[in-house]
Amino acid sequence: MKQYDFVIVGAGLFGAVFAHEANKRGKKCLVIDKRTHLGGNIYCEEIEGINVHKYGAHIFHTNDKAIWDYVNSFVEFNRYTNSPLANFEGELYNLPFNMNTFYQLWKVKTPQEAQDKINEQVAASGITDPQNLEEQAISLVGTDIYYKLIKGYTEKQWGRKATELPAFIIKRLPLRFTFDNNYFNDKYQGIPIGGYNKLTEGLLDGIEVKTSTDFFANREAFQAIADKIVFTGHIDEYYDYCFGKLEYRSLRFENEVLDQENYQGNAVVNYTEAHIPFTRIIEHKHFEFGKQPKTVVTKEYPCEWNSGMEAYYPINDDKNTEMFKRYRTLASEEKEVIFGGRLAEYKYYDMHQVVASALVRAKSIFG
Repeated sequence: MKQYDFVIVGAGLFGAVFAHEANKRGKKCLVIDKRTHLGGNIYCEEIEGINVHKYGAHIFHTNDKAIWDYVNSFVEFNRYTNSPLANFEGELYNLPFNMNTFYQLWKVKTPQEAQDKINEQVAASGITDPQNLEEQAISLVGTDIYYKLIKGYTEKQWGRKATELPAFIIKRLPLRFTFDNNYFNDKYQGIPIGGYNKLTEGLLDGIEVKTSTDFFANREAFQAIADKIVFTGHIDEYYDYCFGKLEYRSLRFENEVLDQENYQGNAVVNYTEAHIPFTRIIEHKHFEFGKQPKTVVTKEYPCEWNSGMEAYYPINDDKNTEMFKRYRTLASEEKEVIFGGRLAEYKYYDMHQVVASALVRAKSIFG
């Protein structure tokens, strides 16, 4: 008789949801994480009474009422609406691209005027068969939006010139011909009142957890005490990089406490010029409409990823996609290991997609 039904490697959102669903069905779980805290990338660190999103801004959004009701059963979410701004050469533009943006760019006041301006620039470009990201973007939105609001930001994000990036990265660029600054189209959107740690705590209530615990430092022991392993870490690391290392882009964060109540008046301001090294500044208190006397701002710097760094964005080019397929084939043959989450599936997931994926996986196992 094994000590646990499941050892869950990784206390991020996938692992926490799976553990909750297993525990609810009477299964004994142990959740381990090599970090010093639970919650994975949704972890919040309290600074000056403000919940600081330690691993970048996380805004929950979904059209799925069942998923929304599920997360709200652990913690009530507020009505935060993501309405970022873009700063280009000191001028501010609303995002996503909408009638406010078009007015700020060209002083056009009607949807038809805006559409005509975009069509004129697309036609003038003469691009009919885009060969790279730059050509693809211009063929969709014209030159003004591209050069002011896309080019510099994208090149910083990916660490290479837009002309060197494949066109498929941008399949479409949403243009809204309404005066609507709501970044997400989803019906439900918000931030947990009191921060994301409340969600993690709710999911893992009554479940045994161990932080600062590295699965690979004692792999055989963990496999010996559980019927099954739920693995949410790097799939290539699980298989000792036998086909090579999957590649990612990473991020570096610089936090600063400011002795003022309000720094930028908005939670998210993107900086779209290439020569400014960070991509955006996050002012965390605005996620929860905070009134604290001080504020905390975070500059977000994209960077190359190396082993030991946090992996944020998979580089889903042909080489990495083929490599992942080989790892996935190995994983599909496992009987005692369940792989899930963004690192194990080498896939960029929004939070609602992670929750849905974990619930589907649990349902397939437990019925």
